Amino acid sequence: MNSHRQQRTTKLAALAATGVLALSACGGDGDSGGADDGPVSLRMTIWSGAPEHLALLNGIADAYKKSHPEVKSIKFDVLPVEKYTETLTTQIAGGKSPDLAWIFENSAPDFVSSGALREVKDDPDVLAAAKKIWQQDGKLYAYPFSTSPFGVFVNTDMLKQAGQPAPAELIKQGKWNWDEVTKMGAAVHAETGRTGMVIRDFDYKAWDNLATYWDGWGAEAWSADGRTCGFDKPEMVQAMTSLHKAIFDDEAMLAPGTTADFFAGEAAMTVTQMSRASLLTDKFTWDFVPLPQGPKGDYDVIGQAGIAVLAKGEHPDVAADFQAFMTNEANAAKLGAYFPQARTSQLNAATLAKSNAKLSEAQLSSVVVDGIQNGKVKPVHIGQAEISAAVRSGLDPLWKPDADVAKVLAGVCDAIKPQLEQ
Repeated sequence: MNSHRQQRTTKLAALAATGVLALSACGGDGDSGGADDGPVSLRMTIWSGAPEHLALLNGIADAYKKSHPEVKSIKFDVLPVEKYTETLTTQIAGGKSPDLAWIFENSAPDFVSSGALREVKDDPDVLAAAKKIWQQDGKLYAYPFSTSPFGVFVNTDMLKQAGQPAPAELIKQGKWNWDEVTKMGAAVHAETGRTGMVIRDFDYKAWDNLATYWDGWGAEAWSADGRTCGFDKPEMVQAMTSLHKAIFDDEAMLAPGTTADFFAGEAAMTVTQMSRASLLTDKFTWDFVPLPQGPKGDYDVIGQAGIAVLAKGEHPDVAADFQAFMTNEANAAKLGAYFPQARTSQLNAATLAKSNAKLSEAQLSSVVVDGIQNGKVKPVHIGQAEISAAVRSGLDPLWKPDADVAKVLAGVCDAIKPQLEQ
């Protein structure tokens, strides 16, 4: 057994051991407290400690406790986002599993296949495509509570200062594309000294966020079956060559080793999701528009997260019941204020606007509704942690002005080929 296979097997074995493999039946529909007797305290790990997010979650928890007096407390345990999955798996392996967990899309295949999660109640109202990465053998192991398309927040004041058109105007003209973004970003930098475009949360580390760029070229990290590397394919070489030029030649995008917070007024544009709208203030005039077109035309990219019940939590029955309550139709509408829901009944701008005061129906329709219906989830793969580390290391030489793009990308494929072929 090679070292890559051993790492993956060890990790999955740890998760499988905590998950008991023989998963229990799915939880109730929110009308029953489950099989546990006596006072119950639930703990759910999450990554966001934003006050508005916690207020929303705690409000749902308080409503549940009112009709379930046996549940004395529901704690939302905020783990650092940069080490979230590592910390969660350590807790599970150490016998300190939470009752529920917020799970990112990039670790979904590992969790679902490990047996660490309990089967949860399916809901036919949720789009089938949104449930795909959370299913195995026809069973659902996490509710896709956030199916959030990426869009672009725009500081229209900064663009105007640099003599650049608003993206809304370019959209009307059919000219909202990455070439134009590069020109606009370069002009912003030259005129104001600030950053033109930031792909938020990338920071030259979280490479999977670059799918919001390279998907416009039709590039893929790997094939649909996960066995063939896509980094050395012509589409990816073209996309990453364009990105490299925008960063180092045009100075249109955030440079390595620097920071620029769009929401603090330090950049003209940023690629991110609608939940970040909570960071907006009245410091500048802004817009929220779809991702720019690439050579392949329009495209949408989705980031996902699921709410899962841990099989080895202290109160799996009650946890499953709370999970069903937390994600029922009424509460899904509330969650939709920050975490877009892939429910057929709620997938329209008018419904989303009721819980999204900062975004207009037009913005919600063009970015969120269209994105959920047409988007592709960021790259996911079993053994993602090991593969991701290899990709990140392999891409490091790319972030230099004189990098040989094709050579670097071929090296990435050499690094991950053994893992993809397992």
